[in-house]
Amino acid sequence: MSLWEQLCTPTFQTMSIWEIIMLVCFAASWPAAIIKTWRAKNPAGKSILFAVLIIIGYIAGALQKVLNKPDAVFWLYVFNGLLVSTDLVLVLWYRFRNRMAEKKQKADA
Repeated sequence: MSLWEQLCTPTFQTMSIWEIIMLVCFAASWPAAIIKTWRAKNPAGKSILFAVLIIIGYIAGALQKVLNKPDAVFWLYVFNGLLVSTDLVLVLWYRFRNRMAEKKQKADA
């Protein structure tokens, strides 16, 4: 069986139900953070370092799945990583946008 087939063929005998529950809970939480950032358009209090560390953790989890124990849980790591990356991009964008607005405001004053 190829690596791709192993990643796309879930079997509960090889997957950890606790790992799945953890990743599903995280996946349910990240959209709330994304929506909050999107609505507020002010990422004050959001840590870029925290988001980067979380992304690195998801990459490590995905790599562990690919290299040691291929199963469909790999896709939960990918999905969670994309959610955190989306929030990080929004944080960076709104910080940049807000700084440009402040500079413009200072220049106009």
